[in-house]
Amino acid sequence: MTDHDHNTPLCLLALDLGQNTGWALRKPDGSIYSGTEIFKPDRFSGGGMAFLRFRQWLDTLHETSGGINVIVFEEVRRHLGTTAAHIYGGFLGQVTAWAEFREIPYQGVPVGTIKKFITGKGNAGKDAVIRAVVDRGYRPGDDNEADALAILHWALEAGPLKGGAL
Repeated sequence: MTDHDHNTPLCLLALDLGQNTGWALRKPDGSIYSGTEIFKPDRFSGGGMAFLRFRQWLDTLHETSGGINVIVFEEVRRHLGTTAAHIYGGFLGQVTAWAEFREIPYQGVPVGTIKKFITGKGNAGKDAVIRAVVDRGYRPGDDNEADALAILHWALEAGPLKGGAL
């Protein structure tokens, strides 16, 4: 992975990976866009279609944003069930392979680190994260979008883009 000049404006993508992927994108001009993209397969799709649609969505975001320079995502180390672990692992594999192919640096951030940064408590619940993001002036549509915005701000204010190596 490469180190970037921290004075160079970057296009940063923050992701809360899953079938309902929360995303927040900070463009080089400082503008921030966010939302939740749904990749649940329908009953007529094969098992890999959600991952294929995810990669196509990343391609589109990359093209329409002018080029993503850095990706930061929530690193989940414990899941409530096997299915959730498989889904997360699939999306994690897709985003890291996609980034490697394009030589875009990426970093996972532990859930507790994000929660502590945005709320002050490493074990904060979903509602506390949403409230903290709303307090920063956002109106997230769900907890996935709120998580992505929290990850984005962690990267900008406390993470690698604040002077640490990626």
